[in-house]
Amino acid sequence: MSFLSQLYSKIALPNEHGTKKEAIIASFLYTILAVGVTAIVIWGAYFGGITALVLRSMFYSMVAMAGLFAVSLETRFVPTRVIFYVLGIIALVPGIYLWHSYFDIVMRGALSTQVDEWMFIALVIITLILVRKTLGWALLILSVTALLYAYFGYVIPGKYGHGGYDLARLASTLFLSTEGFYGAPMGVAVEYIFLFALLGTLLMQIGTGEVFVDVARGVTGRIQGGPGLSAAVSSTLVGTINGSAVANVVTTGTFTIPLMKRVGYSAKLAGAIEAAASSAGQILPPVMGAAAFLMAEIIGVPYSTIALAALVPGLLYVLALLVAVRLEAGKLDLARDTTGGVEFLIETLKTRGYLLLPLIGIIALLFMGMTPARAAVYCIGFALLISPWRKETRIGLTGLLVVCRNTLFATLPIVAAVAAAGIVIGVLNLTGMGLMLSSLIVEVGAGNIWAILLLTALASFVLGMGLPTSAAYLLLAVLVAPALTQLGLPAISAHMFIFYFGLVSAITPPVALAAYAAASISGAGANETAVESIRLGFVKLLVPFLFVTMPGILMIGTPLQIVLGIVFAAFAVISITVAFAGWLVRPISWLERGALVVGTALVCWPTPVDATDAVTLGARLAGLAIIGLSIFRMVTAAPRPTIEVQPN
Repeated sequence: MSFLSQLYSKIALPNEHGTKKEAIIASFLYTILAVGVTAIVIWGAYFGGITALVLRSMFYSMVAMAGLFAVSLETRFVPTRVIFYVLGIIALVPGIYLWHSYFDIVMRGALSTQVDEWMFIALVIITLILVRKTLGWALLILSVTALLYAYFGYVIPGKYGHGGYDLARLASTLFLSTEGFYGAPMGVAVEYIFLFALLGTLLMQIGTGEVFVDVARGVTGRIQGGPGLSAAVSSTLVGTINGSAVANVVTTGTFTIPLMKRVGYSAKLAGAIEAAASSAGQILPPVMGAAAFLMAEIIGVPYSTIALAALVPGLLYVLALLVAVRLEAGKLDLARDTTGGVEFLIETLKTRGYLLLPLIGIIALLFMGMTPARAAVYCIGFALLISPWRKETRIGLTGLLVVCRNTLFATLPIVAAVAAAGIVIGVLNLTGMGLMLSSLIVEVGAGNIWAILLLTALASFVLGMGLPTSAAYLLLAVLVAPALTQLGLPAISAHMFIFYFGLVSAITPPVALAAYAAASISGAGANETAVESIRLGFVKLLVPFLFVTMPGILMIGTPLQIVLGIVFAAFAVISITVAFAGWLVRPISWLERGALVVGTALVCWPTPVDATDAVTLGARLAGLAIIGLSIFRMVTAAPRPTIEVQPN
């Protein structure tokens, strides 16, 4: 087989309706564009010197062109495919145009010409097609609604109406400035999302994901239910670098789910564990589905602040998940994995531990104060340096092309989403609708913080359905978060709250994409897997409410508030996990489960964590006592094994 044939077998795009020749040409052009995108992103991150508007427009033009070539192969009708190919070529024009005409645009104050208007219309059409093909209808409808509202605002009566904005004004704002397509979200996509996705893809290519799995087996293998615990730990670790719960399920679930089924986990439970664990990676640094970088940009704080704030809540979720998996293993009386353990861990670290060095390096560089973009570039280079150390980790030229192609393929939906989000954000800022929506939420909630939190949680859940992490967060940050900050909630608390509820749809019906992906591997029913995932991952619904009364778990407040917040939150999540499991050493009654729920509610009493009034102190002490006594009774009242005495 020739080099080109081998290369094509690795970079081939999914081809449902295109001819073989079409697929070959589209796949190679896609890969060339992926290399170009990689080059411009790394150049911008390391050397700089490219104006934001030019860099973002060239990045999006190349991504959009590649995306249209990819979706063309999924289109049945030949005329439509031809139109998509033509639009793909046109998609490259705005980037080149803005690069060539940047100084002219600046000199005329970004006032649009007729050429700009036509380019704006073409870019809107291209973006909407990409959104529809990669993300579905939800974001498409929202984007179209935003554009219609901006143009026809004059026909809307009352305070929600406005004078309307013509095509020239929309083109000037959304196309010729950094307020629309090329706004802050696209900037984050260029500077952070693609880079960290590239790093994650490279690490997966050289085998770091397999090291995560083996390290997890080494740590948890000999514990009862070890394969389930290993799946939870490894999927969490891999999820921190690949940025997608669904992609994580598909990546790690192909070998963790069958392993869990072999040792006795049901198909439903195995799929649910994988789905719940894969979604954990979305809430843990360093990537958080790229939301960490977006959050830092929107709030205006350093990335390290967001990463530190996200650490404890993410670990609480992982802790609860591990406890739940261990309890399920005890309930099923599963055997231990004798091939795992400390010796296996040591051997893994001795032979392949060096593959973890890039991740250790990026953490060290970030703590040293280096920008995330530059740290990512250094660690990409470091990963390339260490990959030749062993034959099985070498990637070569073909491997590099595959990494670029796979990175673009993985980030395409995110880039389409941030482009569409740029439209929505630009319109909301232009019309002032963002502030009005926030005021509406406050009015409906009658100013009550808990009512508004429930409304916000519901809105976040609905808006987060089926959207990638970054897209879900972007929309929520603009539409919902301001309502919480109006009530005096710290910005980080408000944004983390909506972030959590925007992501919970990954495991909750009717969308539950992560659970459905896991079900397709396990062979269980999709909805029953989703329901089981909710039971295992219920803590994800509890923790965000603690951000209000226990902001210490976000590293906000005094040392006392931080320590108390972490301690109380840990008690709460363990207690509620045991209650939902219904088992601790032995099956526990509904009365005992109810006591744990009551104890959890008292520990999470809705007042500041360091409040010293009699009611708060009494409630929290009573909650701790109920939890402690309940668990003590469950353990001590467990039936003891009988010892048969053999006759002499």
